[in-house]
Amino acid sequence: MLFGFGIGMGSLLAWAMYGKRLENTDWMPNHRVRLRLQSTLVKATPDAERMMAGLHLDLADLRATVLDSCEVNFKQSLRGEDSLVYYVYGKVRGMDVWYMAATLRDFRTDSTATLTEIHRRER
Repeated sequence: MLFGFGIGMGSLLAWAMYGKRLENTDWMPNHRVRLRLQSTLVKATPDAERMMAGLHLDLADLRATVLDSCEVNFKQSLRGEDSLVYYVYGKVRGMDVWYMAATLRDFRTDSTATLTEIHRRER
């Protein structure tokens, strides 16, 4: 009985102090990577630009949907000593796609992300 009372009081205190932040998962790695890509995906390799043109997409489309309808597959993503290449999949303008975006580990050196390839995803 006393244990249940303590848990209840602790929960109420945590909710009073942190409110909506208790429900928020913005601190999870998937969301942090998507947030980074939303704000820094501004370049594409020439090959990636041709691939996007074939799909009738542009970088603005990818940035607009990365938070809402895309996920990062960390198992297929690559981590180098100084670079990170993320494998992202999801729906962009109604199409199922997957793409690779490269960034530097140290965002102070270069904070931009570069699209390296994009493909329509077959189910």
